[in-house]
Amino acid sequence: MNDVGSALDSLLAIAVVAALAPLLLGLFPRVRVPQVVLLLAGGIVVGPQVLGVAAPAPVEPLADLGLGFVFLLAGYELDQRLYRQDAGRRALLAWVVSLLLALGAVGLLTSLGLVRAFVPVALAMTTTALGTLVPVLRENGMLRGRLGGYLMAGGAAGELFPILAIAVFLGIANRFVALLSLAAVAVLAVLLAVASRVMRPGGRLARVFDERQHETSQITLRFTVLLLVLLLAVTERFHLDAVLGAFVAGMVLRRWAGPSAPVLEEKLDVAGHGFLIPIFFVYSGMTIDLHAIAQAPLRLVLFFGLMIAIRGLPALLVYLGVLSLRERIQTALVTATALPLVVALAQIGLRNGTMLPENAAALVGAAVLTVLVLPTLAVSMHRPAVEESPRRDAPSP
Repeated sequence: MNDVGSALDSLLAIAVVAALAPLLLGLFPRVRVPQVVLLLAGGIVVGPQVLGVAAPAPVEPLADLGLGFVFLLAGYELDQRLYRQDAGRRALLAWVVSLLLALGAVGLLTSLGLVRAFVPVALAMTTTALGTLVPVLRENGMLRGRLGGYLMAGGAAGELFPILAIAVFLGIANRFVALLSLAAVAVLAVLLAVASRVMRPGGRLARVFDERQHETSQITLRFTVLLLVLLLAVTERFHLDAVLGAFVAGMVLRRWAGPSAPVLEEKLDVAGHGFLIPIFFVYSGMTIDLHAIAQAPLRLVLFFGLMIAIRGLPALLVYLGVLSLRERIQTALVTATALPLVVALAQIGLRNGTMLPENAAALVGAAVLTVLVLPTLAVSMHRPAVEESPRRDAPSP
């Protein structure tokens, strides 16, 4: 009974934080703080290091499901057509350059004894918080025209490729298990693709899904949750990796949904952002080691500088010739903004023992700084009244 009470108390505290975050943003619209930052801060406050009214352990299964939804939605929202355009190819090149710089810089930190296992830290340097950035960029008119297409492609690369790298390099015990994990993901993709063909338009099964996807049945959402929970259960049982599976499931689900994709996306947003994803971020806030940050604040500053240099600076060269200097600086600031995937990487690294607690805390703190500082600088440089003539290779946003 005590365990049940502890779980409910922790869930109640998380629900309070999750409800207050958007309320505060609505009451104080001039405070341009992303909701993720408030959720993390709320987790710190209600967690064991401050008020102690909530504990992370009782809500860990729900946090795992929230983490799965983060990657499921990232795969679902990805526009694969971007990588057939010039913006996508340049975004891929910029990310590869960032990865090489990250491996070199973090490898040096490893040799100095500041980092124990450099792969998760290096990957954290290559991420972009596209989901966090899109509302800010859209409100300020930065997703229109040539610049908008390159910003979207750069942000998508900062989500897609780190996720693929996480699946390959983290949480895998040995090479055989890694291959088995990737094979399982391939099987999942094939099964989902086959299922979409079995459900022919006008068929009985397709009619059932079409008729019962709204109101009390919500059949498409329930099957999506079933798929995700099944994926997490199987990967936990056989020690496989759930990250890539959730991401690929999101990509295939979008194609599987067909014309109903926007409807399903709205339902996934409600289930994910309305309930499970806030639990993950508040839970992550509860696990941040404030004592470690206080003991080594320069580590946070170091990671903040590396995120800007490693993820942002390649944009100044890669987009030379297609974007002006001002736009390239804006692109550098936007692509260097990172938070949700850094939080996920820190959690994965802590759980599998590949990341030092002080590095996890400093990385999340540095990512919070990028969200607070860099988008504001990018927006302040925007000149909506000055429209440059579109070029032949300019993609549509």
